[in-house]
Amino acid sequence: MMKKSRLIAMISSLGVMALAVVLMSGDHNDSPTISGTTSDIADFYAFQPSDPNNLVLVMNMQGLIPAGRATEEASFDENVLMEFNIDLNNDLKEDVLIQAIKRGDSMYFFGPFLTSQTGLMSEINTDADLKNSVKISTVEEVFVAEADGMKFFAGPREDPFFFDRNRFDEYLRGNAPGGFSTPGTDTYAGSNVLSLVVELPKSLLGTPATDVNPFALETPTYNMWVETKKRLP
Repeated sequence: MMKKSRLIAMISSLGVMALAVVLMSGDHNDSPTISGTTSDIADFYAFQPSDPNNLVLVMNMQGLIPAGRATEEASFDENVLMEFNIDLNNDLKEDVLIQAIKRGDSMYFFGPFLTSQTGLMSEINTDADLKNSVKISTVEEVFVAEADGMKFFAGPREDPFFFDRNRFDEYLRGNAPGGFSTPGTDTYAGSNVLSLVVELPKSLLGTPATDVNPFALETPTYNMWVETKKRLP
């Protein structure tokens, strides 16, 4: 089992105390055709680190990898393209992309770049102005690359998603009238994921729309999601 906070401390060198999570999405129970595959997305996190000018984007994949040799042998798939999608004008279509794909022992990143390419089909933008790479970390060695004002990480980490699955199931059956316990039992404790992490200046993403959040109309708002896409045979 690996430490949950270690990676964030490295990616956001100013520390983790001031982190404010602004977006989280977890998906640990996919259909049999997706679950356990090299394109399976477990979590997406986007948050502002202690530097308010930056954003950290995290895509976790291949969820519920057990600790030990299974984690050591887990690997990214060279046939799977990973994408961070950013919508700036609130039309729910990607305006900016960050792409990542494994080649050999490294993860290569392209972007962020403006795109007119939307939907389920993608081509790797090897002509992007911003092209960077980081050696993929192992259980023993951690690598963080810095370039163009950004930081990059790819490798195994402990699954950060906290969920008391057993208590949830009992609640659905009507056997837990008091709701969740405090603090509850972390069903996924001891399991791991493959993480892809980018920290970057917000200025590289462009200007997001306002008037999106009805509770904070003047606050600029990004719509964000992640995708994995397998190469066609």
